[in-house]
Amino acid sequence: MPHLALSQVSLTTVPVGSDLSLRRSVFKAQSVNFSDRSWAPVLPLDLKTKSGRLRNQRIVCMSVQQASAPKVAVSPLELENATDPPLNTYKPKDPYTATIVSVERIVGPRAPGETCHIVIDHGGNVPYWEGQSYGVIPPGENPKKPGAPQNVRLYSIASTRYGDYFDGKTTSLCVRRAVYYDPETGKEDPSKNGVCSNYLCNSKPGDKIKITGPAGKIMLLPEDNPNATHIMIATGTGVAPYRGYLRRMFMEAVPTFKFGGLAWLFLGVANNDSLLYDEEFTKYLKDYPDNFRYDLALSREQKNKRGGKMYVQDKIEEYSDEIFKLLDDGAHIYFCGLKGMMPGIQETLKRVAQERGESWEEKLSQLKKNKQWHVEVY
Repeated sequence: MPHLALSQVSLTTVPVGSDLSLRRSVFKAQSVNFSDRSWAPVLPLDLKTKSGRLRNQRIVCMSVQQASAPKVAVSPLELENATDPPLNTYKPKDPYTATIVSVERIVGPRAPGETCHIVIDHGGNVPYWEGQSYGVIPPGENPKKPGAPQNVRLYSIASTRYGDYFDGKTTSLCVRRAVYYDPETGKEDPSKNGVCSNYLCNSKPGDKIKITGPAGKIMLLPEDNPNATHIMIATGTGVAPYRGYLRRMFMEAVPTFKFGGLAWLFLGVANNDSLLYDEEFTKYLKDYPDNFRYDLALSREQKNKRGGKMYVQDKIEEYSDEIFKLLDDGAHIYFCGLKGMMPGIQETLKRVAQERGESWEEKLSQLKKNKQWHVEVY
């Protein structure tokens, strides 16, 4: 059966009842294959009334014989009105109680470890901007402070302000389950596993969750110039904020933000089964070839030019001349992922700068001064 780009089809709505199982990521539904006569559900809309009760859903369907715009309408557009990002609406001493909508494993069987995409319903009460983080307070007692709650853990938000259902009521997190293996026995030691990551990955739809925030201003997407270049570098779940950026740029019909620049994503993971949101990113590449670039560093499957494992810094080096030129022209560059990614990246950039007869220290200082340099590592 042929695979059709969304730009080749039209959108219409049909009522389908109120089965919650239809709540899913729009992109998965958009990526189905279908024959010339078939219709396929794409997007659940208006799942709740203002009172919170379910009503008949309507889903967007595709008709092969017509054509329409590919972007998805979002609401409420009042979320565009704020001039400053929301910050710490809910604090650790008085968190917001949200609800788990879905937990989905998003890596293949050969991926080392498990990564989950978690959708949380905040009812529109904890608005955020792309690039911010939510705090999560796992249940239980703080082992270092008997009688006190667990500490807050911060997670980068992996959706736009409108959420995966485009209604401004949900947020999404990309969480890797932290598991500890004893180096001597090789067996898992649950007592040392990550408390919050396992709590989140084990959650079920309907579970209540305490959240704080939103937090963070470093990774906010600058939108003063819609034709700017954004170079995004991630390892693993560090791709979370970029998923939000890219959905805003290429998936959503936001009247006040029409992206016409270049978004260039570098993603480093272990292997092909470890890729995160690859289906979405590959579709942007197909639909917006002039505005999106996507480069992968698969450390267990690719070799760098020196014959070693391919990491994101090796990909950066591969395109270093172009990257440096873009930075000279005002591009923003973002880094998100484990702290361990930064030393190798900094060494690569320093070496490239020296080869170009430049001082990396001076260049970095200028990038920071110009607010082109954005780093969030953990």
